[in-house]
Amino acid sequence: MQKKQIKFLTTSGCHLCEQALQMMEYLLQNDQQIAKQVDLVLTEIAHDDLLVEKYGIRIPVLISPDEELAWPFELEELRLWLNQ
Repeated sequence: MQKKQIKFLTTSGCHLCEQALQMMEYLLQNDQQIAKQVDLVLTEIAHDDLLVEKYGIRIPVLISPDEELAWPFELEELRLWLNQ
């Protein structure tokens, strides 16, 4: 089974991004199903003007091949979104 790539849009100094990343790392370490099916790719938006324009005030944002999940979200909401 090929892993689903999830882009995690973030930027340096974003405390909300740090919280979301902690949730994501928790799920990757503690949920075998998510760990088997998700490939997390951290994406720094500061290096891309288009990403800053589109997501600058919305980060952290997770992007799957099918949809986006933008902050705010709770751990269980993140788990359900990743298992879709």
